[in-house]
Amino acid sequence: MTKRTIIYAVGFVILWNSGFVGAEYGLPYTGPFTLLFWRYAMLALLLFAYLIIRRRFWWPGWSKAGTHMLVGVLAHGVWLSCVLLALDQEVPAGIVALVVALQPLATGAFSGLVVGEPTPLHRWLGLIIGFAGVAIIVLSRMDINEPASVFGYLIPLGSVIAITVASLIQRRMEVMEEKMILPVDLEMFYQCMATALVTIVPAFFLENFTAHWEPPFIYTMIWLILAVSLGSYLLMWLLLKQESAPRVASLFYLGPPVTMLMTWIFFGDKLQSMDILGLLVVLAGILLTQMKLKSVKIPKKST
Repeated sequence: MTKRTIIYAVGFVILWNSGFVGAEYGLPYTGPFTLLFWRYAMLALLLFAYLIIRRRFWWPGWSKAGTHMLVGVLAHGVWLSCVLLALDQEVPAGIVALVVALQPLATGAFSGLVVGEPTPLHRWLGLIIGFAGVAIIVLSRMDINEPASVFGYLIPLGSVIAITVASLIQRRMEVMEEKMILPVDLEMFYQCMATALVTIVPAFFLENFTAHWEPPFIYTMIWLILAVSLGSYLLMWLLLKQESAPRVASLFYLGPPVTMLMTWIFFGDKLQSMDILGLLVVLAGILLTQMKLKSVKIPKKST
């Protein structure tokens, strides 16, 4: 890794995971769906203006646009809705980040089925071990007699499912349907527009668009839009130009410890003994999925 690549990687990890902290700052001023609507509506407007100014906007047809909009709804709308709903139920951001970190494990295990390639056994085992680690933490913290607690700790699994499906759709397009691929900026516009359109419904009917536009909330929205949504994505694509996709994807595994450190600094969240045990188990699952196991050839006996 060059010095520039290291700077990009550190910047990406910090900006991406600061989204959990930013969301926790913003939720006291509005509801989860209203926060998402304003964030993605403003982001879509910024991207649209950029595309118009650069003369890069064009309509690819419903087949292409619809597929990318579906990916956006899953990867942004459903994923972040589940995260915000969990945070709104006072689940620690570090724990939410840990549950969401199962997504690369799940994508790695199921991607072979999507593109018609065999999935190594160690990836399935790694996924199972990773889920076991998360289960240790969730069950130790969850109050099964309190419905809100059960909902709060289980809803992040919806994030894992949604972004895994979105990643598999994206993976299939990259491998088997290259004609469906769009330029990154145009793809992101359609994803953000779809997310804004989907979240407008629950934001209106469930939260009545209620938001207290006080300075802390305004600063939080600016950070989420410019630093998290645009800044982290820009750094990710810069990294992809210099490093392989698997190496860049491995940076997402740093999410839980970095987020836990951030929430300790900003909110005073502390780890419990079972959290540490669960983290170690998840780490074991991650390491197992990253192993490159060589097949052993058994020599034939001569007759």
